[in-house]
Amino acid sequence: MSSPTRIPMTPEGKARLEATLKELKSVTRPALMAAIEEARGHGDLRENAEYHSAKDKQGLVVAQMAMIEDKLSRAQVIDPAELEPGGKVSFGMKVTLRDKKTDEEVVYRIVGAEEADVKQGLIAYDAPLARALFGKEEGDDVKFEAPKGVKTFEILSVDVP
Repeated sequence: MSSPTRIPMTPEGKARLEATLKELKSVTRPALMAAIEEARGHGDLRENAEYHSAKDKQGLVVAQMAMIEDKLSRAQVIDPAELEPGGKVSFGMKVTLRDKKTDEEVVYRIVGAEEADVKQGLIAYDAPLARALFGKEEGDDVKFEAPKGVKTFEILSVDVP
């Protein structure tokens, strides 16, 4: 039997998942349980929309908690501060890029898929740009296939966040 697939994430990503799980367990689920009890007191459960809505929400919360617990159990926390320095792009690093065509600068941090949020400058380690960046260093040019065609960036800096 093979071991479950590890899920790479930064320490911050793991902390966010843990905080979400704690919130679900200590606030959301107890509130739903109270709503179910209150709805039960309103009589016939077959025609009680509040009861059925609360039960549906409870099912979703329980599923979300199980999913988070699974991800945490398979988490492979990679702290970029503990990686060997060398100026090369790797997981968790903050990379400043300059678009060779527009001269625009962008900053991305390479994170786990669970943490990715492009609007926040967080790109997944398995995204095309991240894959193109891995192993490169300051001063290197990087070409990758973007949704709107090939883009070329110059790496201005590689930093531990």
